[in-house]
Amino acid sequence: MKVFTYEKARTPAEAAAAAARVPGARFIAGGTNLLDLMKLEIETPPHLVDVNGLALDKIEPTREGGLRVGALVRNTDLAADERVRRDYGVLSRALLAGASAQLRNKATTAGNLLQRTRCPYFYDTAQPCNKRQPGSGCSAIGGFSRHHAIVGTSEACIATHPSDMAVAMAALEATVETVQPNGATRTIPIADFHKLPGNTPHIEHVLAPGELITAVTLPKPVGGKQLYHKVRDRASYAFALVSVAAIVQPDGTGRVAVGGIAHKPWRVPAADQNLPRGGRAVAEQLLAGAKPMHDNAYKVPLVQRTIDAVLAEAKKG
Repeated sequence: MKVFTYEKARTPAEAAAAAARVPGARFIAGGTNLLDLMKLEIETPPHLVDVNGLALDKIEPTREGGLRVGALVRNTDLAADERVRRDYGVLSRALLAGASAQLRNKATTAGNLLQRTRCPYFYDTAQPCNKRQPGSGCSAIGGFSRHHAIVGTSEACIATHPSDMAVAMAALEATVETVQPNGATRTIPIADFHKLPGNTPHIEHVLAPGELITAVTLPKPVGGKQLYHKVRDRASYAFALVSVAAIVQPDGTGRVAVGGIAHKPWRVPAADQNLPRGGRAVAEQLLAGAKPMHDNAYKVPLVQRTIDAVLAEAKKG
């Protein structure tokens, strides 16, 4: 691990300003992903800004009838919250499908959104990786690509985003609240928060240097049957090959977001209109333009089958 300096921030604006002062600085809360990357010297921040004391660990109702989830709310607490379980069941289910109980006890809402890919070539510092070292190449293209993306890819990167929570947030149409180093705040729709790789796969989100997530806001509940299906290589502690977050109304309409297939949670709102027609119709529109590799072509039919499984469960009531 490279040497770094450390400070504890007292307010969100102070934290953002502190991170902006030192190029390459990082915020740290639970550290469940960052510390691993620092040990491997994939992340080498010269300065860490500890945000654990910022009182951003509350879940509060909004005037619009939704919930405001503080950036530091731990995954365990968010999944167990009575209001989340009742009104946003897809989110609770997604959180419980991710990681171990020990990790959920430390991992935060903001940190979950900012997880970096679990691509094995990203983690292997002996291999070229544009995400780790821009311009070096992508070892996954032409390599073993079973776990990689099939849509939204580029010639620079085929990595996937690992978060389960973010897929549910996409289905719920959540918004991300931030504070910038100058003290200004902004709200970012979750659909616009994560970036596709393009020619800059190392830029994974739209946050500016020093910009701090303060909360995620869930809109007013929409009801319906809310489900999360995660297909993985083993029953627990594994990242999704394909995951589906769905909100299905009694008349068969609803929303679907898919994980494990792109550089970001994958949602095509126009595809939602095909839900009453079944998984094949939804998948055809969701995966339009898909470019699977030899090792991950199985994900195309798997998306359809997983959506069909979710819809069948929803019909059971």
